[in-house]
Amino acid sequence: MAIEYITSKSNEVSGFFVPLADLYKIVYAEPPYREGPEQVARFREALPGEAERLGFTLVAAAERGSLMGAAYGWTMPSGTWWQRADGEPPGELRDAEKFAVMEWIVHPRRQRHGIGAELLRRLLADRKERYATLASDPRSQARKIYARNGWRQVGKSVLPWGPPMDLLVLPLHHDSTT
Repeated sequence: MAIEYITSKSNEVSGFFVPLADLYKIVYAEPPYREGPEQVARFREALPGEAERLGFTLVAAAERGSLMGAAYGWTMPSGTWWQRADGEPPGELRDAEKFAVMEWIVHPRRQRHGIGAELLRRLLADRKERYATLASDPRSQARKIYARNGWRQVGKSVLPWGPPMDLLVLPLHHDSTT
């Protein structure tokens, strides 16, 4: 069965909240995360607010009506950076709009089938921001994938409810006529 990719903006995503939280629960129960009900509840509660952020975009991958993967994020305005960062980023990065990738998840039984790569490609395609940024658990397989794909570490962030995260950045390529 073919995977269907759906791109949605802020006003179109509420129908994804429940399946997205269900997928989050499955993905983050796996090592190295081992997240439980408290983290899943925090994710579920934060979704509506995240969907209202400037530039919010969600790309979902569905197979026979079931969510198999998703990636989403929003625009981090110029002059801002991650709240719990261990330091300031380079000036050109802080002063630019950035697309903050907040989640990139694929169902464990569908990982290593190219779904994640396609989700991220679609999410970052044609963005107006100069950079993409995200926080990644350094113990995760995703962190290795980011490194192989040109993401570079520019700092660390410590959340009160989880492990220290690597703050990564990827320059987004733009047409020279824009």
